[in-house]
Amino acid sequence: MSDLPAVTPHKPAEPTPGMRTPLSAIDLLAFVCELFAFATLAIWGFASWLFPWNIVAGIAAPLAAIVVWALFVSPRAVLAVHPFVRALVELLVYASATIAWWSMGQAWVGLVFGAIAVTVGVIAGRRRFA
Repeated sequence: MSDLPAVTPHKPAEPTPGMRTPLSAIDLLAFVCELFAFATLAIWGFASWLFPWNIVAGIAAPLAAIVVWALFVSPRAVLAVHPFVRALVELLVYASATIAWWSMGQAWVGLVFGAIAVTVGVIAGRRRFA
């Protein structure tokens, strides 16, 4: 037989009704990444278009991302979807912010943001599956 101890995994204790689990550093980093992605889309909209369209794009781009986020990715999402669909939508929002930085000529900002956002998303996603 093996000398390894017999350890069985167990689920973490559920919070009492009306209480939430405490926020962790990963939750805060994920929130900062979300806000940065929405702000990036607003900056891209206002900076990359000519006058009448910059106002439309500067408001519509982050608004569309916020609506998609609220529908699929938010902790209180309107539509309950498979976790892989949720991760795909999250990745789509982060990729759009990364591409926005690239189109504004700031490729390094886009690369750094993309790397941080994907890393935080993977860690947060793995915590959701645990």
